[in-house]
Amino acid sequence: METILIKVNREKPEQESIARAGKIIRDGGLVAFPTETVYGLGGDALNPASSRRIYEAKGRPSDNPLIVHICQWESMNRIARRIPEEAKKLADAFWPGPLTMILPKTDSVPKETTGGLDTVAVRFPSDRIAQEFIRASGGFVAAPSANTSGRPSPTLARYVWEDLGGRIEMILDGGEVGIGLESTIVDLSGSVPMILRPGYVTKEMLKDVLGSVDTDRTIWDQNCRERPKAPGMRYRHYAPRGVLTIVEGRPDRVAEEICAGSRKAKKEGARVGILATDESLEKYRAESAADSIKSVGSRTDEDSVGRSLYRILREFDEEEISVIYSESFSDSGFGQAIMNRLLKAAGHRVKNV
Repeated sequence: METILIKVNREKPEQESIARAGKIIRDGGLVAFPTETVYGLGGDALNPASSRRIYEAKGRPSDNPLIVHICQWESMNRIARRIPEEAKKLADAFWPGPLTMILPKTDSVPKETTGGLDTVAVRFPSDRIAQEFIRASGGFVAAPSANTSGRPSPTLARYVWEDLGGRIEMILDGGEVGIGLESTIVDLSGSVPMILRPGYVTKEMLKDVLGSVDTDRTIWDQNCRERPKAPGMRYRHYAPRGVLTIVEGRPDRVAEEICAGSRKAKKEGARVGILATDESLEKYRAESAADSIKSVGSRTDEDSVGRSLYRILREFDEEEISVIYSESFSDSGFGQAIMNRLLKAAGHRVKNV
């Protein structure tokens, strides 16, 4: 299959390109497109065959639900059987934006889209290209991240091409995304709002709106075998090709452990990558030209860390890094989302020092 890549102006999307992409979706094809979080792989959310194609293109387990992207609040009535007051409050506070809500689904949404569940995950993205593309596609676009299953989510169109070129009809290239990590997912189908995936909209922000919010234990439990209610809950995600280990503890001990581990890996013939921060970068020294030491940003600017994380993991792959060490991050605020993605990428391989 030939994959068409079209550059699109984020501020003023070219309508001819948007219309062409929308027709592909309405005809049952797949289009990758930018959002404010990561690039998504879009198909017609109400067409079971389109959802099956998404799973096939990604190599994604079919019980891992897809998120339905909409471009207006009124669309909720077609896909959600019950819309609680909490959903309206969250929409007023965070939509359009990086928040996904899980609600009981209507019969309009096929179970191929929801991973067999009776609930539907819904998001209204703020990216202008995404909004106009969704509208041109018929208003309901199912879209996981536009990468092969398990790989770091793409923040640039070239990473979509790397993973999915030849597997899908089109890629809309809107440049680098703004946030860099997937949306927060909150489940509103039960008695208490439950965070199923942390993201840019933090637990503290949700509590300010709703008052009471819990966090699902499967976010951090690597051994949980419960059926996933949302993307990214059970399977290994966001992973580079190299073996990633997270080291946590006192900053001086962390640096010592990473340096010692790197020296040992080098002696065993590995190419080593170190994921550091602006504050700690000078503590590490490359043992050879094949090593790679990168700052993911400043600890005082978690937004910069979120934007850089997946890009750096992809760069390590391009450099054929086989062993990666990373410092840990805060488990509160946006840092919780960063740490969640790192843990998934590392397969929960953590060393405490």
